[in-house]
Amino acid sequence: MNTKSKYIIGIIVIIVLIAGAVLATGSASSSHIDVVGSTSVQPVAEKLVEVYKESHPDADITVQGGGSSVGIKNANDGTADIGMSSKDVDQSEGPNLVKHELGQDGIVMAVNPSNSVSDLTTEQLQGIFSGEITNWNEVGGADGEINVITREEGSGTLDAFESIVMGDKELKSDAVVQSSTEAVKQSVAQDPNAIGFVSYAHMSDDVKSLNVNGVAPSDATIADGTYELQRPFLFLTNGEPTGDVKEFIDWVLSDEGSKVLAEEKIVKSAS
Repeated sequence: MNTKSKYIIGIIVIIVLIAGAVLATGSASSSHIDVVGSTSVQPVAEKLVEVYKESHPDADITVQGGGSSVGIKNANDGTADIGMSSKDVDQSEGPNLVKHELGQDGIVMAVNPSNSVSDLTTEQLQGIFSGEITNWNEVGGADGEINVITREEGSGTLDAFESIVMGDKELKSDAVVQSSTEAVKQSVAQDPNAIGFVSYAHMSDDVKSLNVNGVAPSDATIADGTYELQRPFLFLTNGEPTGDVKEFIDWVLSDEGSKVLAEEKIVKSAS
């Protein structure tokens, strides 16, 4: 073999090696994962992704809100790889949906820190949010018109609150509607006469939590079920997850992911 032929063969070998390296790199990179839905679950999911990327730096995952109904719909129709829901989902909402439970979240009744009321019964809450009770002095507080803050239609938090507290009673028609847990908190923090319901996972000192039926919301009371206002935080997939989606969800449900969930105040059931 002459020198020219050896040179050409050498060039071909180099090209093949480079192409192989490029293909190997491409196959090792993560596919894009869209996580969409509940604004209550969203900050928890964002934290999970942040920690996951520390050990999986090539992971390509985006998280956005929109509400539980959006998460359920997008998981159903495949426009999201993972839907987020802060309410339970039955088969009628998607026969192929697979639920991956992150844990339980309490629904906290939040008032302004200046409010002297510390405990309400579910019956009193029903009266306040239906408009039958309109003044704080009717439930042991100071004289002042109660300003009810609620969530938008499609909110998993709203659905859970209506199911647990309201029963067959309708929410008062003039309640102020907010589109996220944070917006409810801000409204309550700025209004001494306001009341709203927010996620336990996102409670902060700028609002005050009420006991319900004499029970304070806490990790322990949510875990053992004595605090009755609670609902699951769910990841939803259309069928059993595979590939990068499965790898991420498996990590979320592992000991490492569970540690993050506990830090974010998502409670594992005692049972």
